[in-house]
Amino acid sequence: MSETSWTEKVFGGFRKTSERLSSNLTGVVGTAKLDDSTLDDVEDALIMSDLGPSAAARIRAKLAEKRFGLNISETELREAVAEEIAEILRPVAKPLEVVAFPRPQVVLVIGVNGSGKTTTIAKLAHLFQEDDYGVMLAAGDTFRAAAIGQLATWAERIDVPLIRGPEGGDPASIVFDAVKAATDQGIDALVVDTAGRLQNKRELMEELEKIRRVLGRLNPEAPHDVVLVLDATNGQNALAQIETFKEVAGVTGLIMTKLDGTARGGVLVAAAEQFGLPIHAIGVGETIEDLRPFDPDLVAKVIAGVA
Repeated sequence: MSETSWTEKVFGGFRKTSERLSSNLTGVVGTAKLDDSTLDDVEDALIMSDLGPSAAARIRAKLAEKRFGLNISETELREAVAEEIAEILRPVAKPLEVVAFPRPQVVLVIGVNGSGKTTTIAKLAHLFQEDDYGVMLAAGDTFRAAAIGQLATWAERIDVPLIRGPEGGDPASIVFDAVKAATDQGIDALVVDTAGRLQNKRELMEELEKIRRVLGRLNPEAPHDVVLVLDATNGQNALAQIETFKEVAGVTGLIMTKLDGTARGGVLVAAAEQFGLPIHAIGVGETIEDLRPFDPDLVAKVIAGVA
C-alpha cells in the first residue's frame, strides 16, 4: 500500500471522530478571545469526543498557557488542538521492532473476544514479513475452535507456519512447542494468540502465568512483548480493558483496531494520556494491508480536522 493510500485510509477511518469533534467545536469561536468561557467549551468538546477528561484538561491548560486572551479563529483553534493532541501522542508512538537475541522474539497478543485479535495477529505478522523477518504463529487460544481455524486460514493466506493443538488443549504446551520449532527453524518473530475471555480473570491470569513459566525455561527474556488489541468502537470501555489486562497480563504495548467507521477514535488520546503505554499500530480496515505503525502527527491532525 502506498503512503498516499494509507493516509487516505486514516482520513477515512477517523472521519467520524473528526466530524464529532467538529460538531462539538462549531460555534465555539468565529474569531474571538480565548477566554475561560471559550476554554470551557473546548474542554467539553474534547471530552464529548472521547479524548477523556484528563487529556481534555491538559489540552485546555496548554491552550490557556499559550493563547489566553488572544484572538483566535476556528482554524487556528483546530491547529492548536492538533498540536496539543500530537504532544500527548508522540511519546507513545513506538513501532513493534524485532530486536531480541537470541531469536525468536516472542510476542503474546491478548484482548477480549471480538476485538479483532486474531485478524490483527495476521496483519502484524505481515508487517514483520514486509521487513524481511521470518514469522511463525502459535494458536494459543485453545478455548475456541473458531479462533484456531481462523488463525490457520490466515497463516495459509500469508504463508507462515502455524503451531496448533486440539481445541481445549494446553496453551502453554503449544507455546513451548512453538518456541522450540521457531528456534530450530531460525524464525525471527513468534506471534502467539491467547485466550480472550475475561469472565474469569483468575483463570486467565493462571493460564498466562503458566505460559510465562514455560517460556522462561526456553528463554528467560520471553515473552518480549505483551500486546493488547483494543476495539476502538468500545470508546471509554477500552480504558477499563487496559486497566484489567495490565493487572492480569503485564501489558507492554497497544494496538487499536476498527478505527474505520467509528466516532470514538479519540479514545487513543485518552489511552495515551492515562497509561502512557506504547501504541505500536492502528487498524483502519479489513485487508491485510490495513494495519500500520502509529503516526501521532497524522492522527492528531485528522482528529482535529486540520489534515
